[in-house]
Amino acid sequence: MNAIPQAAERDWRTPLELTLLGAIWGCSFLFMRVAVPSFGPFALVEVRLVLGALVLLPFLWRARAQFPPRRWLWLAPIGLINSALPFVLFAYAAEQAPAAIGAICNAMTVLFAALIAFLFFGEKIGMRRAGALLVGFAGVVVLATAKVSGLSIGTAVIAGAAASLLYGLGVNLVKRHMTGLPSAAAAAATLSCASLWMLPMAVTHWPQAAIPLKAWGAAIALGVACTGLAFLMFYRLIGRIGPSRASTVTYLIPLFGAAFAWLFLGEAVTIQMLVAGALILGSVAVSQKG
Repeated sequence: MNAIPQAAERDWRTPLELTLLGAIWGCSFLFMRVAVPSFGPFALVEVRLVLGALVLLPFLWRARAQFPPRRWLWLAPIGLINSALPFVLFAYAAEQAPAAIGAICNAMTVLFAALIAFLFFGEKIGMRRAGALLVGFAGVVVLATAKVSGLSIGTAVIAGAAASLLYGLGVNLVKRHMTGLPSAAAAAATLSCASLWMLPMAVTHWPQAAIPLKAWGAAIALGVACTGLAFLMFYRLIGRIGPSRASTVTYLIPLFGAAFAWLFLGEAVTIQMLVAGALILGSVAVSQKG
């Protein structure tokens, strides 16, 4: 007697984890918007980096034998490029414009990573991806020309796009110089280096006035949840489902970022934001097909 074929078990865990991760990273733009007026960009980023590194430090300690001094020659600059500088730029953007702006710009990371791989590392880009890049950049232009409450947000968009450009460069450097290292340990190492890069600026720009508890709460959540725990979740997802599927979280971050900013901060989502977001997310989707 033939066995009755059983339907493949549906994987509920992956979409739930991707959604949770998208929500956590979407929250990061909300937390920056709440905390940065009290901390300023440099002090806030230092708190974020230190707390994120502390969450992941046990993984670095466990794998310390795989991190000889020569490794740190690349870990230090990667920490600057992939964490310290983009975190500061996104914090500056959050100080100047609604949280949704940074969240939308963050989606450009995938496109910038492809462009940098093509320009500097000899990877092929193809006509489809080249077209997607043009559409994505058109979305940035639309966003940069938008106004919120009658005020231009162009500088915030430029800062967010520059942060995503640095992320794109960081992705390529990580791929070429950190392959084979335990991901969570490598993240702890780069965050630790980034915190050292930022320390002088954080000390000289530490706010003189007392920081409200609300701002401290947002900063702690930004460091512990949106940096340390989120990085750990992302790397475990990569290990289980691969980098291509894990990177689909990129589509969720702007949606959650804009939704949380509207829900908790009362920040309006304008037509230009929606158009720009559609152009950027659409271009990212096209660039990742096939």
